[in-house]
Amino acid sequence: MRFHRATTPKPLGLWSALVPVVTLVALLGLSFTLFGDGAASGPNQVALLFCSLVAIAVAWWHGHTLDELRDAAVASVTAGLPAIFILLSVGALIGTWAMSGTLTAMVYFGLQLLSPAFFYPTTCLICLVVAVSIGSSWTTAGTLGIGLMGIAREMGLDPAITAGAVISGAYFGDRLSPLSGTANLACAAAGADLYDHVRESLWTAVPSHAIALLVFWSLGTPVAFDPSAATARIAAVADPRLLHFLPLVLVLLMAALRWPPFVAIFLGALAGAALAVLDAPDRVAAFAGPAPTHDLALLKGVWSALSDGFVSTTGEPVVDTLLTRGGMASMLATVWLILVALAFGGFIERAGVLDRLIGPVIAAARSAGALCTALVAAAFGTNVLASDQYIAVVLPGRMFRPAFAARGLAPVVLSRSLGDSAAVTSPLVPWNSCGAYMAATLGVATTSYLPYAVFNLLNPLVSIAFAFLGLRLLRAPGAVTERSLP
Repeated sequence: MRFHRATTPKPLGLWSALVPVVTLVALLGLSFTLFGDGAASGPNQVALLFCSLVAIAVAWWHGHTLDELRDAAVASVTAGLPAIFILLSVGALIGTWAMSGTLTAMVYFGLQLLSPAFFYPTTCLICLVVAVSIGSSWTTAGTLGIGLMGIAREMGLDPAITAGAVISGAYFGDRLSPLSGTANLACAAAGADLYDHVRESLWTAVPSHAIALLVFWSLGTPVAFDPSAATARIAAVADPRLLHFLPLVLVLLMAALRWPPFVAIFLGALAGAALAVLDAPDRVAAFAGPAPTHDLALLKGVWSALSDGFVSTTGEPVVDTLLTRGGMASMLATVWLILVALAFGGFIERAGVLDRLIGPVIAAARSAGALCTALVAAAFGTNVLASDQYIAVVLPGRMFRPAFAARGLAPVVLSRSLGDSAAVTSPLVPWNSCGAYMAATLGVATTSYLPYAVFNLLNPLVSIAFAFLGLRLLRAPGAVTERSLP
């Protein structure tokens, strides 16, 4: 039997489409088996590069040129550049906020206000309110989330549960905010009205979040906590004041005013640097080390905190552990992961892997419940394969839109289902841009916080349950009876 490479692009067969997918699952599974939580620091990147070569080979064999595949990878990586710049800006922000005392103040006052018994649900609610207000789960996690993680560690609480609470609250808020980029994108992909989408999303998001709050409440530590010892240790080597919250207030204000996330977060990093220079110049100069003049020492200290992070040398172990962090350099492994994951996503999209795998699923869905289940599965699968939540919103949205219309379902049903699946499952995938970002920002591996991202796990299941029960399956104008799919 002779095999010939196609000279023009042709559709993939099922087995050909499965080759890069099976390779991805096998290699990433082996990576986590061998390296555990350290897999995201390099082994996953190598696995994804190898998977990219496999995808290139499959696509090339089916008639795609290497130039076409290169352009697809470039386009995919280019689409992810905003996320990379946000990630770098968060690294810079953590460094200068550690140096300025903003992180110290967040932990110091948080210890006095929060109780271990209610810390997890309170964390979830705080992140919810902020995310609804500013429309960004990333900004919420990259600002308040960092401080809440520090408070949890000082209280002796589980960082993985805390990260799950932060993510649950942040993504609930992101789902329901009219300012959210993913909400607007889901509406655009489905052809739905934004405010109809927000109202309909409440039906599936509220029950999911209510259950999440109950779970977090049950995971709380029902013991009295005296913060005086911890706050005394902090006060002995630092001087936490409300003034130190100014960079946080500035970032939240800019986010509420719809400034681009990168701009808002990086200006927040510069605000932290300015506060450090004005409020604690000796700390900045000491961190900088030798410099020709005092002014240059201040510049060097700020520059170092932005690029490499801050190193605390107070002599108090708890404080030094809290404040030794940040810098753009700390995010480079995550940037590497995002770059290779997006390139892989570009290769498989151009090859038609996703079209080949999702198309039969749509055709096999014979009921509204099956159709919504197929959409949820396709959105999650796209998050796994394409490694980006925006692709997971747009691509399944585009592919499922005719099928939802054929059943007479209103566009808002599709947009709500996209929000219930593509948006919330993205941080559950370690090599997805959202999963990589949350792990790097909160300092907890995706595989560690995944079981505790309760809202993100429940929301797709609640969406499926609503569909099978026939709840909120709104009809499009003029649709009288449900029609079968072709």
